[in-house]
Amino acid sequence: MDLPVMPPVKPMLAKSVAKIPPGMQYEAKWDGFRAIVHRDGDEVEIGSRTGKTLTRYFPELVVALKENLPARCVVDGEIVIAHGGRLDFDRLTERIHPAASRVKMLAGTTPASFVAFDLLALGDDSLLDTPLADRRAALVHALSTAEPPVHLAPATTDRALAQQWFEQFEGAGLDGVVAKPLDLPYRPDARLMFKIKHERTADVVVAGYRFHKSGPIVGSLLLGLYDAHGALQHVGVCAAFPMKRRAELVDELAPLLMPDGAADHPWAAWADEAAHESARLPGAQSRWTGKKDLSWVPLRPERVCEVAYDHMEGDRFRHTAQFRRWRPDRTPRSCTYEQLEEVVRYDLSAVLGGGGPEG
Repeated sequence: MDLPVMPPVKPMLAKSVAKIPPGMQYEAKWDGFRAIVHRDGDEVEIGSRTGKTLTRYFPELVVALKENLPARCVVDGEIVIAHGGRLDFDRLTERIHPAASRVKMLAGTTPASFVAFDLLALGDDSLLDTPLADRRAALVHALSTAEPPVHLAPATTDRALAQQWFEQFEGAGLDGVVAKPLDLPYRPDARLMFKIKHERTADVVVAGYRFHKSGPIVGSLLLGLYDAHGALQHVGVCAAFPMKRRAELVDELAPLLMPDGAADHPWAAWADEAAHESARLPGAQSRWTGKKDLSWVPLRPERVCEVAYDHMEGDRFRHTAQFRRWRPDRTPRSCTYEQLEEVVRYDLSAVLGGGGPEG
């Protein structure tokens, strides 16, 4: 492979802001695997956000990229999987598997798509120093004949339309909106773009915690919600506490510690791998966590806190929630899934069908 921009390349990133800024190019924020694709003739390399290769996990995309991308190019985009008219991140994570036979099987049963939203090189030319507006025009031309599963990401300079996308596209499993200055060059691993994500709050039960990697202080709180059958389901964690606060939480939560074994805890079966098939419990090993210590400290599920979250992935928080405040006025049993806002569904094909320069 001999390209003007060679792998590995870490993608340009975005920082969170509360509102959609004016005077920029706007795109949907995709909820998949960020990927930088290098193609030089028959050679295709798919690099992850960290620079590690994803190529072997998506053989069907390698074929599609050869058929739809220019012969020599470097493209920034997102690998996604659609199911039931919306993005499905759980099915996407299943594609990262060590067994070649399973990779081949999943490529046929849950094929992935690639959504392109930036062009870093074309032919013999690096476009890293080219303004975004010109890179977008070149990308639109380069993908003018592309067909699924390779898509051109919709983009617009109309802020009102971007606001409409922000409100509607979540129903198709998208994550928000990204705003990009029109004169922005491409700067790998730099946070020069802006992302606007949905934020909601929920009252959740604190049923345990994990220690921080630096010592016997709280790393994250384990959160639960009661389902329709009255079972406390593990829905995620909240973290990002200042170090001083992490130490204070150990003492603050000490009165809720359970005796050795914690047999009466709702998640007492967490260490039993089979138990995870019928309930959401903390601590399940996966190929993502590897040998990471997933043990945790059980607490009597008596305290309630309010957390902020962006969106749900099935019956759990998609990302780490943010602690907002304790809720002594709420009872644990009142913390159910019913309080969560139900997002109006939106067909993903309507999003991918608008890939032109103005969406």
